[in-house]
Amino acid sequence: MGNWEKIREEILSDPEVKKAYDDLEVEYQIISDMISLRYKKRLTQKQLAVKMKTSQSALSRFESGSIRNPSLEFLKKLAGALGTKLSVRLG
Repeated sequence: MGNWEKIREEILSDPEVKKAYDDLEVEYQIISDMISLRYKKRLTQKQLAVKMKTSQSALSRFESGSIRNPSLEFLKKLAGALGTKLSVRLG
């Protein structure tokens, strides 16, 4: 096990930290998926922002996780600009 894995395991052994980490999983998965699609399509933040009709700084805040609760409208615009479909499931 590498150093990061050991540190991560130790940090996540705290139940409060683990809960906070788990609570952020959905947001960070969406961000990760979006960044992967943007890279795959070879789009810069600026190019994607233009397609979404938003600012590059708004997209940057989203990618960095600064926007904690992006609106459904923002996510739909993002999916459309990336040429994909937004899918939301419970369970």
